[in-house]
Amino acid sequence: MATILSLKRRIQAAQNISKTTRAMQMIAASKMKKAQSAALSTRPYVERLTSMTQMIGRSVDLATFSHPYLENRQSTGRSLLIVMSPDKGLCGALVTNLMKEFFQFNRQEEKASYIVIGKKAEGKVAYLTENIVATFPFGTTTPTFAAVYPIVQLIDEYFLSQKVDSVKVLSTHFTSFFTQTPKISTLLPVALPETENDSTLPYLFEPSISELLPSLLKHYIDMSLYRLLIENFVSEQASRMVSMQNATDNANDIIEDLRLEYNKTRQAKITSELLDITGASAAAVS
Repeated sequence: MATILSLKRRIQAAQNISKTTRAMQMIAASKMKKAQSAALSTRPYVERLTSMTQMIGRSVDLATFSHPYLENRQSTGRSLLIVMSPDKGLCGALVTNLMKEFFQFNRQEEKASYIVIGKKAEGKVAYLTENIVATFPFGTTTPTFAAVYPIVQLIDEYFLSQKVDSVKVLSTHFTSFFTQTPKISTLLPVALPETENDSTLPYLFEPSISELLPSLLKHYIDMSLYRLLIENFVSEQASRMVSMQNATDNANDIIEDLRLEYNKTRQAKITSELLDITGASAAAVS
């Protein structure tokens, strides 16, 4: 039977763990709330930008208009994958599920090149392949739009120079507080809706579509990548918040079990001492 002193130490250790996990849960909840606000404020703009790009895409004649972002080619057979992961752990199965998706992609496309964002995926990607273009820290705060620029510069360097045929992003999509799903999204080439016979819109464009669409496509890529960064950060914080809540509940359950054992041990010790005192008194009287 454990001694009272060891039980007290175990209870104190469990209480310290419970306080730590509770604090981490509150921090994750606070960060997630800020990131959600950023995501909600960005979503209408991205949706409107997507709608405008599709509208202009339906109006342009793809037979006469060409842009590198729209080219579907199979010249190299290589692709560039951007892997987004957290910098810190303790976020449940988020990193594990993300790496499962990465391992499956790596088996299918062995010639792919990689841009890694986040330290949790950096070591695992480097272990499997040497084709790492660059690595970036993901950070522990809500991503800013400035974080997009160096990544897009590398994307342009590889895609526009035809070193790769496509650019894809592996990130975690936020479904709910309890569900975050890793998915691979195709960033380039941009897939515009096919032009139909009656799809010409009664709009006049100034400047012309051929002058407007290149800059619009560039901004569309920037905002799409920024949206994925924010959504990945929201998923990380939601997963960490749920994970730390479960850890806190488990620590509290352990504390209750240890307290019950502590009380039983303490009561047994008191009873044993009372029996010794009673036995000594009876022996003295006799």
